[in-house]
Amino acid sequence: MARFPARSLLVTAAALALAGGCTAPAAAQNHAPAARSVATLPATTVPTAPTAGAGALSSRPAPAPGRVSSRLWPFKRLYNVDYVDVRDIASRYGLRAVWIVSGRTMHLVDERDRVRLRFVSRDRDFSLDGVRVFMGEATVFNKDSLYVSRLDVIKTIAPLLGPADYAGQLPAPPRLIVLDPGHGGNDPGNQNAALHLDEKAMTLDVARRLGKLLEARGYRVLLTRADDRRVELEQRTETAGRARADLFLSIHFNALPSAAAGRVTGSETYVMAPRFMLSSGAEAKDQLTDVAFPGNRFDPANTVLGFALHRRLLAQLKSSDRGYKRARFVVLRLAECPAVLVEAAYLSNNLEARKVAAAAYRDQIAAAIADGVDDYAATLAALRR
Repeated sequence: MARFPARSLLVTAAALALAGGCTAPAAAQNHAPAARSVATLPATTVPTAPTAGAGALSSRPAPAPGRVSSRLWPFKRLYNVDYVDVRDIASRYGLRAVWIVSGRTMHLVDERDRVRLRFVSRDRDFSLDGVRVFMGEATVFNKDSLYVSRLDVIKTIAPLLGPADYAGQLPAPPRLIVLDPGHGGNDPGNQNAALHLDEKAMTLDVARRLGKLLEARGYRVLLTRADDRRVELEQRTETAGRARADLFLSIHFNALPSAAAGRVTGSETYVMAPRFMLSSGAEAKDQLTDVAFPGNRFDPANTVLGFALHRRLLAQLKSSDRGYKRARFVVLRLAECPAVLVEAAYLSNNLEARKVAAAAYRDQIAAAIADGVDDYAATLAALRR
């Protein structure tokens, strides 16, 4: 493995036993329709930064309290859920709605007839610029159009298509980044026995490579673990909180049971599920769904960050798109800054695992994540200008 440069700022707080699940889209729920109404975007405020603890390395303030744009989203009550007409989304962002399969598939295209978004009735995911994005509720067909849930519009689609509407809730570009190599110590994470690969070793190696790249681009970098040791999940986010980090990146590699291991490849990216939204793949609420966690204070930033990283992973690794997803993993829900968890590849697939075993491919993973961070930072910088 490459040795991390001496100038790097390393915090040893250690390893994780975090499982990143792979989930397929859930089927649409069956409910019954009601009347059309009008609602505003929720007025969520941004908290002040946590008080720096002893030895804090950054005094970076949180963004000033602000409110999301109050522009109206018309909605209709369908199946006990508030839904927004896809045609209204098209109108808001200067796009044109086109039926590809009547009652089933609709594209939103720009003035050059380029497909920006693709919605399919009963699917829990949609496509944005060719990237697969998961929602909390399935798209539904009603009368002459398709509808997506108002929560998915407010928390996912609108921040991606119009981040300027959320400028009051978006932070300044990141300077201090905490990298979290998954697993470690007596927790090897996912393994490929045939190739003698442990997830814990691969995540640490990628984090070291990524740290070098980020430092070369002017960011400050901390690691939750600098060697092969176990760090509890809460300690990982505490490392970022004490340092008052601007960004938390948790690095992982995926796996499936042996029956499906040989068939599935690709990358997936997770950010914190907004309050009241189902995690990707969940078909019903659980005890965490309606709870407001610290990570929810950064919903708009999480949305922009996760998409930027996932898009780069797909483009630069040429990997299968397993989806940009939502979850309530401990390191996401307790994060005191924008946070993302990346599942870069499948160790359970021998072909993909052989790629991961090569240092050159781990360099590509690190470069893709670094470029995604740069994209996210550029978006924030443009909004501040």
